[in-house]
Amino acid sequence: MQKQSIIKKCRALLQAYEGGKLGQTRMPEDTSPDFSGKDKELQLAYFTLPMSLNYQRNSYKLWEAALKTFQDKETNKVFNVSEASALSAGELKNYLMKYKLALQPNKHIDTWHRIVKTVQENWGPLTDLLKSVDYDFLNLRDIIQKRHKKGFPYLSGPKIFNYWASILQRYCDVKLKNAEHIEIALDTHVLKCSVLLGVITQEEADNLSKEKIYERWREVLAGSSIKPADMHTPLWFWSRNGFLFKI
Repeated sequence: MQKQSIIKKCRALLQAYEGGKLGQTRMPEDTSPDFSGKDKELQLAYFTLPMSLNYQRNSYKLWEAALKTFQDKETNKVFNVSEASALSAGELKNYLMKYKLALQPNKHIDTWHRIVKTVQENWGPLTDLLKSVDYDFLNLRDIIQKRHKKGFPYLSGPKIFNYWASILQRYCDVKLKNAEHIEIALDTHVLKCSVLLGVITQEEADNLSKEKIYERWREVLAGSSIKPADMHTPLWFWSRNGFLFKI
């Protein structure tokens, strides 16, 4: 592993992303309402709850469904933590499946309901959850991935949790302390890029734990000023667009 060579390639990919040279780079989450002047709580819920249903499905279709659900006065109550936590399973199912935000009539409904119930019963609004951890990523990680892990199905998983933390910063203007500890979100695209860049071998991609791959990325980028989470989006588009940009 040639650290300096990898860092040089990472810088080139970051510059290519910022310069529009990676092809189509509209993120799935960009399909969202204009939250300027609106309730901060709604914005947090909008960019939190659908994340828990983002498993083995088209992210663009997920967020298109989230937008339609949000824009419909009948169904947008699912983004109100207090209201959603009081809905029956049948009501929640009807609202979440109307525009196919939820695809699985039992598991997805249970996931959404369990998260809003956990938040409502322990903190009230999501804003109070963030206040309770002093907007500290490490404290938030402890709450979601350890102390209340069962109350945050799928959202507590390492890939989605780290990506969600990045989303909070990017789309909700949440300034998280210790944000440098947010790991790169390891999906199939990022793993392919990790192998291509030489961060890991194909054998390691198949066999190493996520924690070991996180550690490898941190070792590579140490001292470079590039944070692991900075690389997720450029790598995702680099792979998704067929590695058209050459480095």
